[in-house]
Amino acid sequence: MFLSYLQLTNFRSYENLEQQLTPGITTYVGSNGEGKTNIVEAVGFLAYLRSHRTSSDNPLIRLGNEKAYIRAKVSTAGREELLEIEINQGKANRARINQQPVRSTRELLGHLRAVLFTPEDLSLVRGDPTERRDFLDTLLISCTPRYAGVIADYEKALKQRNALLKNRPHDRDLAPWDEHLSRYGAQLIAARLQLISDLMPFVIKSYRDISEGDQISATYKSSQDLQGQNAHDLEQEIAALIPQLRRAELERGLTLVGPHRDDLLLNLGPTPVKGYASQGESWSYALALRMGAYQLLSAQNSGEGGQPILILDDVFAELDSLRRGALLALIDTSEQVFVTAAVEDDLPKEFNDRRFYVREGSVQP
Repeated sequence: MFLSYLQLTNFRSYENLEQQLTPGITTYVGSNGEGKTNIVEAVGFLAYLRSHRTSSDNPLIRLGNEKAYIRAKVSTAGREELLEIEINQGKANRARINQQPVRSTRELLGHLRAVLFTPEDLSLVRGDPTERRDFLDTLLISCTPRYAGVIADYEKALKQRNALLKNRPHDRDLAPWDEHLSRYGAQLIAARLQLISDLMPFVIKSYRDISEGDQISATYKSSQDLQGQNAHDLEQEIAALIPQLRRAELERGLTLVGPHRDDLLLNLGPTPVKGYASQGESWSYALALRMGAYQLLSAQNSGEGGQPILILDDVFAELDSLRRGALLALIDTSEQVFVTAAVEDDLPKEFNDRRFYVREGSVQP
């Protein structure tokens, strides 16, 4: 899989940027704030329908405009598709595939797969549970795009239920949202459990390639110690817990059971990574998670487009030679790689493919 064309219109700092692209390594060099990350952010947005830098879409629209556009041609197993998304200020975004409007932007998911490495990846192991839940759910959607709908349905039920809980509702008002919470929450937890089972062999192998330290492991931790492993059993458990938690939920005005409160516990040997691992060990684990995600997506799509696009956003300045070497080995297997760097000397000498220099929103070879 690779991008052969990318156009940005009123996206971040770019009034209009058009690039013809090829497989291999494409590098963007520029000082911080010049606009290099905006380019790879756009690629990530097409893949995830969200930015890795902001939770709101409004900052993506160039100042003084109400819309931004991302257009890209994606080549997959000899087939080319034109993907387009219109980012709107204050209203729903719109999308087209091969110039045909689609009912929901979610229909774009799966047409472009990408794995993104950033300096902020350290928060995967050192940050709060939200970071790890987002990692799991983003990867889950990349593997199985239909789960974007499950997550959206769950978040809607959670939002409505929390709003009701703040106003001390009657049980009959909560009943439909209790049902939705149980159903969609169970589906999401079951999917996360299966994802972790599929992912961790790749992560463990990647960590061994990066570090000679202790064995690593990961365990899904439910806030209410749910025991089910499949959606049916989990739905029954959540439905049974809801009445038991009703008083506490009304007192706090919050839903106290469900995947929005869960965590992925990461261990290095017998101890948690968070709070115990060194800087190097933490970086190795974070890199292994991203590398494992890349390898899982590659394995799942080996017959229909192969590897996802690899995006390395200003990460080489953070890594020592061993971890750089692990990334270079991953790059060797990738069809297309986008790299950004603030300092040209931070780039490995092996990067001799296309190089662009970014300055004040201008991109020049």
